[in-house]
Amino acid sequence: MTESRSDSITFAALGLKPEVMQGVREAGFVTCTPIQAQTLPIALAGRDVAGQAQTGTGKTAAFLIALYQALLARPAAASRAGTSVRALIVAPTRELAVQIHRDALVLGAHTGLRHVVVFGGIDYEKQREQLAAGCEVLIGTPGRLIDYFKQHVFDLRAAQVVVLDEADRMFDLGFIADIRYILRRLPPPGRRQSMLFSATLSHRVLELAYEHMNNPELVRIEPDKMTVDRVRQLMYYPSMEEKVPLLIGLLHQSEAVRTMVFVNTKRMAERLEAILRANGFEAQALSGDVPQNKRLRFLRDFHEGKLAVLIATDVASRGLHIPDVSHVFNFDLPQDAPDYVHRIGRTARAGAEGDAISFACEDTAVSLPDIESYIGHKIPYAPIAPELLATGIVSAPHAHRPHPGPGRRPGGGGRRGQRGSRPEGSRARRGRGR
Repeated sequence: MTESRSDSITFAALGLKPEVMQGVREAGFVTCTPIQAQTLPIALAGRDVAGQAQTGTGKTAAFLIALYQALLARPAAASRAGTSVRALIVAPTRELAVQIHRDALVLGAHTGLRHVVVFGGIDYEKQREQLAAGCEVLIGTPGRLIDYFKQHVFDLRAAQVVVLDEADRMFDLGFIADIRYILRRLPPPGRRQSMLFSATLSHRVLELAYEHMNNPELVRIEPDKMTVDRVRQLMYYPSMEEKVPLLIGLLHQSEAVRTMVFVNTKRMAERLEAILRANGFEAQALSGDVPQNKRLRFLRDFHEGKLAVLIATDVASRGLHIPDVSHVFNFDLPQDAPDYVHRIGRTARAGAEGDAISFACEDTAVSLPDIESYIGHKIPYAPIAPELLATGIVSAPHAHRPHPGPGRRPGGGGRRGQRGSRPEGSRARRGRGR
């Protein structure tokens, strides 16, 4: 097992195929991050690897580079059918699948390999047609993958590489039976290369790795500590009446661009969106029941800098790689200490630095001792200077929200609806929305 923090390896020293190296250069990558430095030599040698890494540490590039190198080094058999995929990447959420596909189009631009991404919620027939036309690299969420597989839209008999990304989230979202279904349809572990990445290499994740991989080598990077060490953290202790004026004052002070504000409930996310918009900020709330096409548009606008403030419940705290987030605000402290680390990890991505500012109000300050115990230190605090509190705040108009539609809860304010992106294809619901 490897536990090194070395990141002195350059991509040019890895002996990559010219087609792969060109994509790496165009992506702007020069030096490996710790997870890349430790997993790539293993994976490039053709061995299986199970890595502990959070989103934003460079794991997506690590498995994509290894995948492309493997496919180019070992061409497909002449007898391969047009519907047989050569590489399969499984992600737990729609947003993560879309982001992996976006990165793949950059890193794999010169490989000549065709990519298709499939996920639930939208574009059922369009995705089906794209997949039926054939591809070498298939990226998708479990429910939609199994749906198309059972319809014989594609097959896995010629698969040479399989990647499971965020394996712990597969368990959290109830996908583990689906994952095992997919893995059992692949060639045996000895006839394919497997890569698994997870925020934690827990007992259940390791059990999955040892059951379906070929003697994987384990790589552990301390992601939580790395993230916390790079983020400048600050705590304020506002009254309930001061929270909104303080947030607006700090957003003005930071000249908010690509700022994330975390709250604990969908209702608060919608309220903050209305308040911030009324006071001149391009803000958007992102929670579990936002329709998929709108969610993707919001994330794209935020990624491109068109949307200054993204207000999120914990649905967006994991599995999203959004570069150059300058500030994270915990308008509400999370109830679970690990969520604090996941939230502030939206900034300080891939070696950069960032700022995380938290509000410990009378409703959420009870979580602070557990958070500080979890991260191993006290969070510095600052007094609330009068000039930080915005004045002349415009009241928000009543925000009209459309009826969520049949089969959905109209409220969605409880924690159960905010733990992650909506599972898009459990077996009980599979096939809806086609």
